Amino acid sequence: MPSRPEPSEVRCVACIGAGVIGGGWAAHFLAQGYDVLAWDPAPDGEVLLRDLVATAWPSLQTLGLAPGASPDRLSFAPTLAAALGAAEFIQESAPERLDLKRELLAALDRAAPPEVVIGSSTSGFAMTEMQPDGPGAARMVVGHPFNPPYLIPLVEVVGGARTDPDTVAWAAAFYRAAGKYALAMARELPGFIANRLQDAMWREALHMVAEGEATVAQIDAAITEGPGLRWPIMGPCLTFHLAGGAGGMAHMLDHFGPALEEPWTRLAAPPLTAELRDRMVDGCEAEAAGRTIADLVRERDAKLVAILKALAAADATKGQEEGR
Repeated sequence: MPSRPEPSEVRCVACIGAGVIGGGWAAHFLAQGYDVLAWDPAPDGEVLLRDLVATAWPSLQTLGLAPGASPDRLSFAPTLAAALGAAEFIQESAPERLDLKRELLAALDRAAPPEVVIGSSTSGFAMTEMQPDGPGAARMVVGHPFNPPYLIPLVEVVGGARTDPDTVAWAAAFYRAAGKYALAMARELPGFIANRLQDAMWREALHMVAEGEATVAQIDAAITEGPGLRWPIMGPCLTFHLAGGAGGMAHMLDHFGPALEEPWTRLAAPPLTAELRDRMVDGCEAEAAGRTIADLVRERDAKLVAILKALAAADATKGQEEGR
């Protein structure tokens, strides 16, 4: 079997599935200076992909492009096999259907050179559920991104029961070389890490709307004007560490630990009734206040870029101060 290139030596990536996530991956890889081969079975797949890249590109330019980065390095292949020809890494981003994922990963395994690592963008399935039978399963990992993949750094990396541990290490190193924050997980976990944390908050939000305890706009404002401002700086654990004052997490747990027994949260999902669905939809439309999805995407991206640049500037200042 031919050897794999070093993760930092990869120059060509295949993006299989070119919707919101797959297209976001393509934009990210292009901005990092890769050649990108894309394929999607949708009749308008190429048009939608190029529109997505064009929308993302100004934000990526503001953040800073890698040498040689250009949308012109995107090619849309007419067939799945053609998209894999020169690829040194494959990112699969098909819709979240287990049967489709299994079928597509098996097809990729048959068509791609055996040394090429295949990463799946699944947000919920375990790689063990999706892996095909046979030796090709050893080169498959989950590489779970966050929307939009071209701006959010995190990608959660984890193998399945038949994945070679060296593949996980290689994939994590590749994602880091490609400008991502690769969080290599020790074992499979339903929903991974970040989605489980998001889902706990999401379920509580649905309960509050269903019970008339808070509106959609109030819930969103409670995060964006409150704890959400801290989270780009410190996660929930370190934030609570500071809440303990000089005693840190130990004092925080000793002081607030009894509150964990209080029935503040309801982690079981509420029934998604027609009434609750309508409240959520109407609340989001009211909060959008006439802004289209495209308007909101542009607003989100511009503010994400500003946050990322501010964090980078703060890190640079800290590094200069530590170097004195």
